[in-house]
Amino acid sequence: MTEVGNVYGESLYELAKAESLSQLIGQQLAVLQQSFRQEPDFIRLLSSYNLTKAERCQILDDSFRGSVHPYVLNFLKILTEKGYMRYFSDCCDAYTEHYDQDNGILRVTAVTAVALSSGQTDKLTQKLSQTTGKQVVLRNRIDPAVLGGVRLDYDGQRLDDTVSHRLDAIRDLLNKTVL
Repeated sequence: MTEVGNVYGESLYELAKAESLSQLIGQQLAVLQQSFRQEPDFIRLLSSYNLTKAERCQILDDSFRGSVHPYVLNFLKILTEKGYMRYFSDCCDAYTEHYDQDNGILRVTAVTAVALSSGQTDKLTQKLSQTTGKQVVLRNRIDPAVLGGVRLDYDGQRLDDTVSHRLDAIRDLLNKTVL
């Protein structure tokens, strides 16, 4: 995450929190972030120096006025005017990080060879919630290379109990063995 993303994302979060709008604004940012990922040309348009700042802000007004909270619209305008729209995703990530921290939410990615069933997801979420004392939001990512087992990525940590990890450990042990 960039410094710009941290500063602007945290600032927006602090404003939203003070106004008791942190959940609403967080949801709107998540939708915009997903939309901008699907349409990266929109970010390029808002970063184009072929248009004046006023024209770029007018595009934002035409696109989002009445659809998003005025704080979100003004935030987009500030990023556009400063030439920082390319950092929008980083700002959203910083916002989400602060929201999660204040609300006891832990986002966990479970990497498995095949999709987890809903029962497995529920059990894993419940176990992680009990272990961490936080509300767990679990996302399952499929990676056939893990062969089996599960790898959990959260809060800058990785717990790896996959078959591929175990095979790597055995390979390392055998390479260090002197015959």
